[in-house]
Amino acid sequence: MKSARRKVLATIIAAGAAAMFAGGTALAQGAYPSKPITIVVAYPAGGDVDVLARLFAEKLAPRLKQSIVVENRTGAAGTIGSAYVSRANPDGYTLLLAPNTVAIAPLVLKPGTGASYDVQRDFTPITQIGTQSLFVVVNKGTGITKVSDLVARAKAGKVETYATPGNGSPMHIMGELFNKSAGVKISQVPYRGLAPAIVDVLGGQVPVTFVTYGAVAQYVGNGSLVPIGVADQKRSPFAPNVPTLAEQGYKDVEIGAWQALLGPKGMSPELVRTLNGHINEILKMPDVVSRMATIAVTPAGGEPAVLQKLLAADTARYTKIVKEFNIQAD
Repeated sequence: MKSARRKVLATIIAAGAAAMFAGGTALAQGAYPSKPITIVVAYPAGGDVDVLARLFAEKLAPRLKQSIVVENRTGAAGTIGSAYVSRANPDGYTLLLAPNTVAIAPLVLKPGTGASYDVQRDFTPITQIGTQSLFVVVNKGTGITKVSDLVARAKAGKVETYATPGNGSPMHIMGELFNKSAGVKISQVPYRGLAPAIVDVLGGQVPVTFVTYGAVAQYVGNGSLVPIGVADQKRSPFAPNVPTLAEQGYKDVEIGAWQALLGPKGMSPELVRTLNGHINEILKMPDVVSRMATIAVTPAGGEPAVLQKLLAADTARYTKIVKEFNIQAD
């Protein structure tokens, strides 16, 4: 009898402890966030990724009732900032807003050049933010008005370099795909972000760049830069007069850019659901859609699983491309 009572008492105590633990966990989760959140951008201020990070920090802060800081941790084609987040505490206070360079850069950098991480293993996918088309853009002073002009100049040795925002960027991959398709050898000049790359193209130090449209829209508008091709299956709604590379006879150069919100490996499903839900709601806001359009970004959104599949697909695709064309950063 006493043994039976002891068993009942033990069961009651265990159940009570479990309830207390569950309640404490719920309270801890409910308290998120209890301090400022940092969104890391692995590139300098002023580029598309930085603009998006500041936009979403602005919109997330009142929803989470906590301040959000954007921190630029640059270097080694974005791998320094990305690796920093991959090693952070997975408590939801350190996040990464990254372009698809996060999946490409580790594949092209020489061993020991950048920080090491595995994009599929070392991060928690939260949601895709948006997508962008990539363009071939030249300085007006070159006199180039179509892609065939660029190819002819390159073959004559009059165009020798192109600017990108960094090694392992989708623009770097696009440049090498273009070289292969056009039968030319234009060498990459990597910069630490979009802004400095564009400055040198504007100044004529480098004649051509492969770039997102929003980063150069104002200079296209004032005539300083000329877009001559887009690396997509169809023309961009942001620049419908610019023909695709395929239309101009240069095939197999279809590549785009995307941005996503990631966290360190091991974030709890509850935290991921909270952040994913907020981001998806923010992406529906008319003013957000409008502001994203100013940098030619099309909103994406979706579940974390969709982003996970995208990371896997891009890793597989770019691993093959890097190997096939022997692409490696100097």
